[in-house]
Amino acid sequence: MLTSHEPVALLNPFERDRDPHSPNRNLTPLTTALDSEGRLVVGGCLLSDLARDYGTPLYVLDEATLRGTCRAYREALAEYYPGHALAIYASKANSSLAITALVASEGLGLDAVSAGELLTALQGGMPAERIVLHGNNKSREELALAAEQGVTVVADNWRDLELLAALAPDLQRPVQLMLRFTPGIECHTHEYIRTGHLDSKFGFDPDQLEAVLQHLATCSWAQLTGLHAHIGSQIFELQPHRDLAGVMADALALARSLGHPVVDLNVGGGLGIRYTTSDDPPSISEWVRTVAEAVAAACQERGLELPRLLCEPGRSLVASGGVTLYEVGSRKDIPGIRTYLSVDGGMSDNPRPITYQSQYTAVLADRPTAEATETVTVAGKHCESGDVLLKDLALPPAGSGDVLAVFATGAYNASMSSNYNRIPRPAAVLVHDGVADLVQRREQPEDLLRYDVLPTRLRSVR
Repeated sequence: MLTSHEPVALLNPFERDRDPHSPNRNLTPLTTALDSEGRLVVGGCLLSDLARDYGTPLYVLDEATLRGTCRAYREALAEYYPGHALAIYASKANSSLAITALVASEGLGLDAVSAGELLTALQGGMPAERIVLHGNNKSREELALAAEQGVTVVADNWRDLELLAALAPDLQRPVQLMLRFTPGIECHTHEYIRTGHLDSKFGFDPDQLEAVLQHLATCSWAQLTGLHAHIGSQIFELQPHRDLAGVMADALALARSLGHPVVDLNVGGGLGIRYTTSDDPPSISEWVRTVAEAVAAACQERGLELPRLLCEPGRSLVASGGVTLYEVGSRKDIPGIRTYLSVDGGMSDNPRPITYQSQYTAVLADRPTAEATETVTVAGKHCESGDVLLKDLALPPAGSGDVLAVFATGAYNASMSSNYNRIPRPAAVLVHDGVADLVQRREQPEDLLRYDVLPTRLRSVR
């Protein structure tokens, strides 16, 4: 644990939105501040102290921001939806025991897409009845674990149903099922994170829906309690979510007409956040209101009793609460072309720039408000020309030893990290009221050898 300086002034260079239902619209965590020397503080902890004490790269998670986003969803659902509702954390964004425990304590559920995420959820204290298991190619072992624990399984395809039917004789209770289908709605987002259009690996096609529902009506081992559809990720538009409500209400009417006791309508997630000052996503409150009103209206138009409304936020719950710290190392000036600042991390701790061409905002941790007098490109240390974290970043003069703070890194950074070039994964700390708790140990180089096996015939004779 580490206690740092008390902040004396809030940092406000990034057009902060103080609406408690809008934490996804802030570029920095809610507790971001400056200490008496103008240095960056998050959660009451001086970031350069964290870098010194825990090493870099370092993932920093602000507990107040994470709780704030959870509460924003919970309170908006209670305000705008006339029936029961539950926000379910899409843990693929950042899966850990600590985040699971925090989300569970705020009354949210959780979705998992693997045995690893499912075990993390269960051991982190998430009640099984608030967990759903997704995935387009679930293993028999994953399905068995979910069914035995009483987790709701999201059936994505016929193979899921075949494997579950084979497991059924060994189960003590019916399998709680949710059926996923593709709604045929496209959004203006990166093609890799559009999942609602028809050309998708996820879910049953709409023209298969009736046949699947009829088949499930003959399966005594299955209890279909929900329908699920998801239209994409990092979405700023609201109209696609309105369109989704009508599609899902039609599916709900069909399912109930065939005798299924469907009580849950899961509209997925996808709400975007601000990574740069030019990003302008709706607030959590605006998104929830749009979805809630559209679902309620669509059901009322069809004479349907309101289902429980489920949504699955991931990025918008955890991204803005995260900051990644790096130490600046080498510098390369190419006159008239570019200046490279290299840091001690890169694509192994944040693959999003090289994968999605994602953009971020960053400052020097100890000089966040100093005048930016140069433009640099922040490069990672990996043996890859495309390992660039930030292009054309305006900074004050920076050199070896400076700590760079990159904002909005709480989602898909740790969870997508790798050991490329055999680089160990970073540590992570959760900060709150001046205290930093280690929630993920830093890997060591020798850890990377743990699962290697060297055949006897290849061993050197010493």
